[in-house]
This record gives sequence, structure tokens and C-alpha cells, in this order.
Amino acid sequence: MKLPFQIDLKDKVAVITGGGGVLCSTFAKAVASCGAKVAVLDLRKEAADKVVAEICAEGGCAVGIAANVLEKASLDAAKERVNRELGTCDILINGAGGNHPKGTTTNEYYLEGDEDREDLISFFNLDPAGIEFVFNLNFLGTLLPTQVFAKDMIGKKDATILNVSSMNAFRPLTKIPAYSGAKASVSNFTQWLAVHFSKAGIRVNALAPGFFATDQNRALLFNEKGEYTERSHKIISQTPMGRFGEKEELIGALLFLLSSEAASFVNGVVLPVDGGFSAYSGV
Repeated sequence: MKLPFQIDLKDKVAVITGGGGVLCSTFAKAVASCGAKVAVLDLRKEAADKVVAEICAEGGCAVGIAANVLEKASLDAAKERVNRELGTCDILINGAGGNHPKGTTTNEYYLEGDEDREDLISFFNLDPAGIEFVFNLNFLGTLLPTQVFAKDMIGKKDATILNVSSMNAFRPLTKIPAYSGAKASVSNFTQWLAVHFSKAGIRVNALAPGFFATDQNRALLFNEKGEYTERSHKIISQTPMGRFGEKEELIGALLFLLSSEAASFVNGVVLPVDGGFSAYSGV
């Protein structure tokens, strides 16, 4: 894998949740290219194994493990296998997350009479179970893996945790109140963890990607012809660089935050990678 620059992760063990997804599989390949032994955790074992095969084909070392970030027992079992096959964890990347249709409104704005309509999802009939699912997946899905794997990292040299927040944490997007709020909680939790673990030698930071095309959002961004949807046009109009990001464009920020040399005094930071979206006022 071509990297923007190289950092030395030789003999380090990196655990990546959500590692079978578009962005986190890229993270897995990047840290493997820097010499880390990588545990690719994903709810879908076949997705994890595919990433592992690609890493091993390039001469890297990786294992794929089925794990549910919302089940402590599943994570404990994953940690046991990581420790047995790779060693104790040095780097944890909390990448598992996502949205759910039941935490999403149909319209961007309240319109008169919405509270009485049953043919759409308005703010007034958002499903609490859907909202709970989104919050659990993003917040608890970051907290629980940290509880499990940070035990390996206490007192280690150069141990680091990297969470994946979102641009939604800075600027909540229309229609997705649950996801925006959940990612805001991840950013806040990142800062809390950075303080909490500061005496234990563990740095904690987060990436906040802007708009990247992934498996989860592709149907929202492109129509059946592969053309931009109305929502995509709105996003691009608010992104000064005038395009979506490419997954490889997250690697530089990733490696910087993981580097014990370049970012040795960087702690509690949520770094946007968004093409200027968060800086643009719209005028």
C-alpha cells in the first residue's frame, strides 16, 4: 500500500474495530504497511477475513476476528485470541459505528402538521429504539472495546487509542439527529479518555472525517446511475474543495496521530479531515 509517509510500528499490535468497512479496512492496511501486527475485528467475519487476506498478500501480518462491539463477552473472547496469536494490544482504533433509518427523519425541516402524520418519520415519531441503537453502536461501541483492550496498554510505551468521530459532531446534519448526537458523544468521550489515561501513558485522539463515500452512505449520495443525489449536491456546495474525500486521504492524519514521535504531545484532539466543510459559513 502506498503511504504518504512511513512511521515505525514494527512489533506493535493494532486492534481495529469495524475493520471490514471501507474506511477502517484502509486504516488496517496502512498500519500493517508500517509493520504492525493487525487484528481486524468486525461483526461480519467474512469482511474481516477479506481484509486480512489483502494484508497478508502484501506480506503483512493480520488475523480476522468476529466481534460484536456491544457485547463485552464477545470482546473479551476477541482479546484472548489477539493476545494468544499476536500479543498484547498497543494501538486501538475504535472504528465501529453507523446510523439507522429509525433514527432518521424523512424531512429536513418541520412542516405544519408533521406531528399528526403517520406516512413519514417526523421528529415527533422517531423510534426511541432506533435512537438507542445508534447511540449504543457509536458510543458504547467505543467505550466497551476501550474497557477491554486498554487493560493491555496501561504502562506501555507509545500506547495510543484513536476513535472515529465525524463531521456531524461539529455541525449536526439535517435528518440524522441520533447519529449527529452520538458522534458528538464520541468526540467528548475522546477528550475525557485523554485526560483519564494521561498518567498511564496512553494518548487518546480522534479523527473526524467529513464526507467520504462508504457502503453505508453510498445510496444516499449517488442514484442508480451513479450521479450525485440532491443531498450530495448540497454537501459539495458546502465543501470548499468541491468534492468528496477519498479514503486514502485519511491515512496521513491517521499515521500522524498514531506516531509516538510526530504526535508525542498531541492528546485529546479531534482532527477534522473534511475538505474545509467545518470552516465554511456558506457565504
